Amino acid sequence: MPQFPSVEWFEQVREIFNGDESYQEAGGGMCDATVGIKVASYSYILVFEGEECSEVREVAEPDLSEADFYLDMASDEWEDMIRNIKDNDGADLGHTLNTLDMDRFEGLALTMNGDQYRQDFFYRYNQTFQYFFDASARIDTDFAPEDQPLGRRGNSCPILIEF
Repeated sequence: MPQFPSVEWFEQVREIFNGDESYQEAGGGMCDATVGIKVASYSYILVFEGEECSEVREVAEPDLSEADFYLDMASDEWEDMIRNIKDNDGADLGHTLNTLDMDRFEGLALTMNGDQYRQDFFYRYNQTFQYFFDASARIDTDFAPEDQPLGRRGNSCPILIEF
């Protein structure tokens, strides 16, 4: 069972999303965007090309600047959303990316580079991103403790710190 957050978790969701045509046919459609995901001290890049998510990788937080926008929530908020998606076979109205965005003064989709045109991809392709996360309903997810060191989650590379 993959832990959230981890490359393994995002890869499993990506495989489901890419393998099910209903996600492309039901309003998601073509999408070209580089999406950052920030969960506590963990950062990921998801690349959407055409009707698929073509790449998932873990990055250092400053590398979120290469994303068109990034989604940043506290670990417990991500867990609540993902559990809700699992329990309901898709997000209920209180847990959609759109609702979570509207519930925040600064919005859910943030940018490190100030490019509002690229940040707008969140709104333009919102349904595609929602379908991506809704695909997580088909996997069992383990939620790692926030204090678990980097390198213990999924395919992360361990970091050696010498003093």
